[in-house]
Amino acid sequence: MNPFAYTRAYGVDTALDEKTDVAQYIGGGTNLIDLMKEDVMHSELLIDVNHLPFHTIEETEAGGVRLGAMMTNAETAYHPLIEERYPLLSKAILSGASPQLRNMATNGGNLMQRTRCYYFYDTATPCNKRQPGSGCSAINGFNRIHAILGTSSECIATHPSDMCVALAALDAVVHVSGKNGKRTIPFTEFHRLPELNPEKDNTLQSDELITEIELPAEGFKDHFTYIKIRDRQSYAFALVSVAAALQLDGDTVRDVRIALGGVAHKPWRDQGAESLLKGKKATEENFEQVAETILANAQGFGHNTFKIELAKRAIIRALSEALVNQHHA
Repeated sequence: MNPFAYTRAYGVDTALDEKTDVAQYIGGGTNLIDLMKEDVMHSELLIDVNHLPFHTIEETEAGGVRLGAMMTNAETAYHPLIEERYPLLSKAILSGASPQLRNMATNGGNLMQRTRCYYFYDTATPCNKRQPGSGCSAINGFNRIHAILGTSSECIATHPSDMCVALAALDAVVHVSGKNGKRTIPFTEFHRLPELNPEKDNTLQSDELITEIELPAEGFKDHFTYIKIRDRQSYAFALVSVAAALQLDGDTVRDVRIALGGVAHKPWRDQGAESLLKGKKATEENFEQVAETILANAQGFGHNTFKIELAKRAIIRALSEALVNQHHA
């Protein structure tokens, strides 16, 4: 690990003033410190943001809930408001990492975590995400865990978060502060596809800081599920995950959300495919049509081609489970 300086920020303005291209914000540090140890990321200064005033979870005037960026994943998953009104989010968070990591990892940090691609972590191999222009070792390498949707010639890495898949399904909004003021980013626009610049994970500006994540009033608490398919039951990243949520009028779908993890550079939503279910009967046949549509443009790279069929089956299973799942707080 390279030497670095450390400072604590006790106010947002101070944190923003300290931020430069060679400085990083640190909350729980559960991903950033690993990357620094592996010589993948280099920071001359770590700015500790744990003392900023974003340690609350509270209701908004619009009927939703605001998650402080400094709240831990564990605090969020077990918070009464989240368990009662957004059980999909609680279940997704508890599917990720380990209890020890969830006790440390912050909500803001969860959004900022980087891919677990083998080649990204291996500094002896080319990686466009780590060193732009060097090449993508995964495309013709061992790519079992890699993306099948939204890939580019430059990168086929996946985003590893479970929490973010649920946030995408729930249409959350990210609140950020920067040197030019505050702004909000719709969650589905926060993370990027790789395109020609896979080194850019998200649409956050280099001087911006995540302060809060806002959930809308509708939490789909009556019909939801989160399925995570992985190589072992705990402490493993998703091969494919699905956050599914339904609003029903009898057996007719009034609204539907489907977000996938483990298949793309960002949590994957296809709102065009979702619209195919609206106003239709909640049947397996209709679920199959949606699954086929979502995966219509999927591309495997050899070792990960099995994910295409796996994702289709996972979507059908998730929607079927959401149909019968009734939340009891």
